[in-house]
Amino acid sequence: MKKIAWLVAGAMAGGVLTLSMQALADKEASPLPLNELRTFAEVFSLIKQSYVEPVEDKKLIDEAIKGMLSGLDPHSAYLGPEEFKDLREDNQGEFGGLGIEISSEDGFVKVISPIEDTPAQKAGIKSGDLIIKIDDTPVRGLSLTDAVKKMRGKPGSKVTLTVARKNEAKPLVFTLARAVIKTKSVKYKMLEPDYGYVRISRFAEHTTEDMAQGLQKLYKDNKQPLKGLVLDLRDDPGGLLTSAVGVSSAFLAKDKLVVYTEGRTPDAKMRLTATPQNYAMQNGGDPLATLPAQARNVPMVVLINGGSASASEIVAGALQDQKRAVLVGTQSFGKGSVQSVLPLGSLGGIKLTTARYFTPSGRSIQAKGITPDVIAEDATLTSADQALRIREADLENHLANPNGDNKPAAKPAPVQAKPAPQPDKAKEPANEESQYGPREPNPKNDYQLSQALNVLKVQQVLQKRGS
Repeated sequence: MKKIAWLVAGAMAGGVLTLSMQALADKEASPLPLNELRTFAEVFSLIKQSYVEPVEDKKLIDEAIKGMLSGLDPHSAYLGPEEFKDLREDNQGEFGGLGIEISSEDGFVKVISPIEDTPAQKAGIKSGDLIIKIDDTPVRGLSLTDAVKKMRGKPGSKVTLTVARKNEAKPLVFTLARAVIKTKSVKYKMLEPDYGYVRISRFAEHTTEDMAQGLQKLYKDNKQPLKGLVLDLRDDPGGLLTSAVGVSSAFLAKDKLVVYTEGRTPDAKMRLTATPQNYAMQNGGDPLATLPAQARNVPMVVLINGGSASASEIVAGALQDQKRAVLVGTQSFGKGSVQSVLPLGSLGGIKLTTARYFTPSGRSIQAKGITPDVIAEDATLTSADQALRIREADLENHLANPNGDNKPAAKPAPVQAKPAPQPDKAKEPANEESQYGPREPNPKNDYQLSQALNVLKVQQVLQKRGS
């Protein structure tokens, strides 16, 4: 892209981010509110003179900046030097930590979803868990960035999380060893002859390239063109926006619109199409150059759920609007705003909401989410599990949807798929894997996946009848 920007979607809370390298001094300055600044200076002076303990000027200024940004919406924040460094590590796809996607909730840290194959998932951390203590430090009152900082650390070091969970009488205590989090963002396999499966757990730097290689392998192993493909985006919290555009481009005709953004400043307005310059790798290569040609028209189903946020919603919305895929599952998270991470030199930076993104047809999914064409609930979830699912509309101070209220977007009545009875499974305790998007996909024990496969087979029948 011509603009010098770092485009990412929702590493921690499913948001879309833009790291602009343009200096703040280049922005047009706004008049300063002198009366309000006098009040700020007066409060600053009173604290310095009368607070029970001496307070450093830097701490007061830092906390004032944090409060100013956190009061805007759930995704704007001040990033100190360490937090700014951590954000860069996030986007590179490697850091020392636990592997948990989180958001803030009433002063606590709430788990959106554990990342696959990480210490958090293996220990049994679940979507909806409320983290109330990190080691001996209560979480209430900590900023999200401070909580992240405490959970990260040197690989091999240990951290203890105290967790409140719905329907558990006492808090649960987990002691986890930090690890180098290298997310394997793409997994693939043949579900059965002629029907392939690709799961994307987050949109990392090499996701487009890895997915293209996976599709090549599926076509090679099947020895003939696929009759159908399932793209599983359940519990995918986001990642690099360029990777989201690349994944969408793998299944769309060249130059088709994938997503566009609207904001107040010129650099907050973008139109990203299925064009190599919008997703090419750093060396300028097109990761889709060797993609099997049949991939652009293979019948597709995209699986989504309440943990599908931001970049995954961009892909789902683009393929739905362009009538390229049938969406199966449940309502997505509803994160449709763009955050710009603006550097402050040696002082870190700020993450500021600067735009909203829209699907090709002009839909804003902010606080609404993407509605699947075929609603299929997860048969392993209880009503309590359903209640634990948080979405953008549940977050305090969330942005309103510019197209209307925050209710699910109006669409034609979807087909309601009822889960098959599974009395034995319902009695089993949850295992250490995420309840959504199993690591080893199997339609026999994954109701949503079985429905996706059924939809593909129905499409095959309808195509034969039409021919």
